[in-house]
Amino acid sequence: MAGFVAKHAEHVIGTLSGFDRLVFRGTLRMLAHRGGMMTYLSAAEVLLKHFDAHARALTEQLKDASTALARRLGRPVKYLASAASNKEEIARAIAEADGITRGLICVLAAVEPCLTYAVVRDRANRRIELEPRWRKCLFHYHYQVHPRFGFMHARIQTWFPFAIQVCLNGREWLARSMDAAGLAYQRRDNCFTWLQQPERAQRMMERQLHSDWPVLLDAIARSLNPMHTTMFADFPMEYYWSTYQSEWATDIMFRDPAVLSRLYPRLVQHGLTTFLSTDVMRFLGRKVLAGERLPPRFAAEVTSDVKHRPEGVRIKHRVGDNSVKMYDKQGSVLRVETTINDVDQFKTFRPPENQPDADPSWQRMRKGVADLHRRAEVSQACNERYLTAIAATEDTTALGELTARLCRPVTYKGRRVRAINPHAPADSALLAAISRGEFTLNGLRNQDLRGLLFAKPGRTKTEQKRQAAAISRKLRLLRAHHLIRKVPRTHRYHLTDAGRTIVTALMAARNANTQELTKMAA
Repeated sequence: MAGFVAKHAEHVIGTLSGFDRLVFRGTLRMLAHRGGMMTYLSAAEVLLKHFDAHARALTEQLKDASTALARRLGRPVKYLASAASNKEEIARAIAEADGITRGLICVLAAVEPCLTYAVVRDRANRRIELEPRWRKCLFHYHYQVHPRFGFMHARIQTWFPFAIQVCLNGREWLARSMDAAGLAYQRRDNCFTWLQQPERAQRMMERQLHSDWPVLLDAIARSLNPMHTTMFADFPMEYYWSTYQSEWATDIMFRDPAVLSRLYPRLVQHGLTTFLSTDVMRFLGRKVLAGERLPPRFAAEVTSDVKHRPEGVRIKHRVGDNSVKMYDKQGSVLRVETTINDVDQFKTFRPPENQPDADPSWQRMRKGVADLHRRAEVSQACNERYLTAIAATEDTTALGELTARLCRPVTYKGRRVRAINPHAPADSALLAAISRGEFTLNGLRNQDLRGLLFAKPGRTKTEQKRQAAAISRKLRLLRAHHLIRKVPRTHRYHLTDAGRTIVTALMAARNANTQELTKMAA
């Protein structure tokens, strides 16, 4: 990222990285599985044949308690006939009409699908059983202007197991923090186009990571259901908080929208033509075999696409439920954003679960808020790798000047090394191979290039050695022309900054059509 910002420093106001959208889930873990639910019913002395009556009684308590504050304050409690209604739009309209700048805006109720429990008859064994089932029940959505988070909402399922979802926005939170600190800013929609003190704003963003999330979220849960403690007086339980979805955005604010408007189409073109659909797996820290081969057990969908939206053009690379995308927002903000829904592919350095005194080691990342800081680290690293990969897109040096030295022999370690001909099939294939985005994170190796440049792998050891020797000569050729550098104490190589610039320019020229080249020449 530093390279991209440095290249456009004269046009950049500043950068801002932090959470955008955050969605948390609160779960009563005892009630989240059949065994725990049966334990609860036994402790509450509720027979299965009385389960529906018990559940209805608790639901009525929750519904009354959930809307009590709204009724007391005279705020709207509105039932929506369709769950597909735009609830945020309705809430914002109510807030604007009533001039609400703090506190509860409204409570919206809607019937939606939910995972709950049902008592079913087992005719074979002549008994009834409790089973998890997808059904429909009423949800209460509480929209408010929170004193710390700003505009946000939270919802609660009014039937067992009373799951909670909290949705807030890091940029909204930052705006409240800057208001309290007296910092000036310009904001459009969900991004800042100008900040009085970008460095201080960044520090405020980073403080969000050090929040006591369970305490903050428990307070919201109590506002959704003030009767929670009373409902479970005989069997106390608290919510376990996990991060259902996180969006971490890196914004680069440009002074002049015209500069970004000239640059952005090239960035999009670069993202589509230089990065293959699988390359984002590397950006997201996932190991991928050389070429387009995916891990044998990998079953997630990998896609790339571009969409035109009212707020700008968006390019998005998706790996299963996770993605990295790039926007041009509000004309003057370049945003790269990593969205994580599935944490299974990531790791965090911590003691093993239930062994707090053990030595830390790399463990699978948890959904719980305890690993939220690690999500931020992974997401920021992804954004930075993506920006580094596209940093070579915009260069004012003429293509002929960039490639002139490639077309001349050089001396390397006292020996003459031939020129590189970008138009020759063999050299062109070599340059295309080293430009692949999958090598941005971990670099490339001899065996990686063998898989790309040879149609078939060597069947015998002699053929394999011959192929490896041929690739070694190509690596020496690239090093002699300063296109790649060796990573110390490894067998890996990374593109140099000059190499990335040259290779990106050559790939863009190769993929451009005559009409595009004529326009650029004009």
